[in-house]
Amino acid sequence: MALSKRAEFFIKVLACLCIFRLSQGKQFTLRNLPPLQKASSYPSACSGTYDYIVIGGGTAGCPLAATLSLRYKVLLLERGGSPYGNRNISYLENFHIGLMNMAPDSPAQAFISTDGVINARARVLGGGTCINAGFYSRASSSFIREVGWDEDLVNESFPWVEEKIVQWPKIAPWQAALRDGLLQAGVSPFNGYTYDHISGTKVGGTIFDETGYRHTAADLLAAGDPSNLRVLLHASAHKILFDSRQGRLKPRAVGVQFIDENGRLHQVFLNNNRDSEIIVSAGAIGSPQLLLLSGIGPKNDLKNHNIPVVLHNKHVGKGMADNPMNSIFIPTKSPPRQSLIETVGITEAGVFIEASSGFGQSSESVHCHHGIMSAEIGQLSTIPPKQRTLEAAQKYAHNKLNLPKEVFQGGFILEKIDGPLSTGHLLLTDTDVRNNPAVTFNYFSHPQDLDRCVYGIKTIERILKTNRFSELAANGAGFSMERVLNMSVQANVNLIPKHTNDTESLEQFCKDTVITIWHYHGGCHVGKVVDQHYRVLGVSRLRVVDGSTFSRSPGTNPQATVMMMGRYMGVKILRERLGSAAGV
Repeated sequence: MALSKRAEFFIKVLACLCIFRLSQGKQFTLRNLPPLQKASSYPSACSGTYDYIVIGGGTAGCPLAATLSLRYKVLLLERGGSPYGNRNISYLENFHIGLMNMAPDSPAQAFISTDGVINARARVLGGGTCINAGFYSRASSSFIREVGWDEDLVNESFPWVEEKIVQWPKIAPWQAALRDGLLQAGVSPFNGYTYDHISGTKVGGTIFDETGYRHTAADLLAAGDPSNLRVLLHASAHKILFDSRQGRLKPRAVGVQFIDENGRLHQVFLNNNRDSEIIVSAGAIGSPQLLLLSGIGPKNDLKNHNIPVVLHNKHVGKGMADNPMNSIFIPTKSPPRQSLIETVGITEAGVFIEASSGFGQSSESVHCHHGIMSAEIGQLSTIPPKQRTLEAAQKYAHNKLNLPKEVFQGGFILEKIDGPLSTGHLLLTDTDVRNNPAVTFNYFSHPQDLDRCVYGIKTIERILKTNRFSELAANGAGFSMERVLNMSVQANVNLIPKHTNDTESLEQFCKDTVITIWHYHGGCHVGKVVDQHYRVLGVSRLRVVDGSTFSRSPGTNPQATVMMMGRYMGVKILRERLGSAAGV
């Protein structure tokens, strides 16, 4: 018993130190963070009802739940664990380790699109903000107008996020080189340090602080009312429950079935207030998947899995898109310092240019390769398509350790397409919400996307010819584009067969070396699955609030806008219900 008390005391001390550490340099602290409980702690007997049940404690779900809890009783269901105490989440130097983790409960759940591109979805409180590259940049003003948001409320909601978890980076040498190269290549003007989406070259914000410590959307839960907010971890929402009795004009969401970390099934319910709601914020993969599992979607697809049809809607899971990215590897005289995204070039052609470099320097960091989830190692073109599994990718990655040293001494320049016109779909593979659905993005199926990729590669070629990058070359004489394209093909990781003309045809290079930067979106589009207020069409007391509602990814990197969206919708709902009494 004494040992148990000592252990409990030790844990409390560590928690206090964590809170102190996280709050350094910020007025905002985590002292009001609600208890993070395992789903198995939820009692099997009735434990009360809620005004709001938020499914998904991710980039949108955390700020949304925190805001709603200021006036109402909220339950937040998160399928993953806590980000706190996980060094692979918390520290920039361990960024790649988190993406390499293939454990069943890892914060990053890998999936392979049917296109053959290896991808990842977050499985942790804080969502994608726990596993991404940390770059913070707002949506463009045109995007805000297109989605019909209240600009005044948007301009209140962005700073609410920024004052809590966003900082300016101390720009790394590789990022400074990209900045100078972009300007010398004509991607101008230089817009300085700014969160705003402006054509030209800029340095954006970051959720990493000056020590390399990551601040995430989970931190925003501390802005809520802990007495009104209950957070359950490892709670995988299995399906939404509806009251579809005869006489109702439309099915009414009443509760959620979820599975805890031990596989046990639980049910939780809304109270009887007509304004109480279930809000799905499970992300662009999880939200359409959950609607389908709950009986909302194309009726034939649902019947194929013996799912009772609550509402036929042919649009659920359709219009999936991912911003295609291609990377160019640049060998350098000496190993560059590790950096993730800090600088971006925003071109008028709808192409964004960014960069990353180096490896972490701690003893636990990756030094020889960045794992199967990044662009540094091996492709599987020699493996037959039906044998292209994550296990095969891991084995192939291990076998690529004999790559020449220069493959690991350099940095990457990345080009990605804004608002791809190529779209695909999401289909269930089974009825277990913990498994990935089948996702198709149809990269570069639209010719304009391919044209923009070629434009991006040619922009990188101009950057490599600038004086700034010539100085970085191993021989000081600049870079041969054919050589860097060849190295980039060899270093590429996807499951797409390569062609002999990859370095001769930029179009072929784009198609064969496409990878992701995790900016996929769609599946629950406004006007097709949800209305302008994100209420699911054809049912009551159910909304979807996340990137699955977007027809394009906002800004250069979406996390800023998705966090803002969570806060925005929380405030909007409170004001609609309470008016000036909302107090927000």
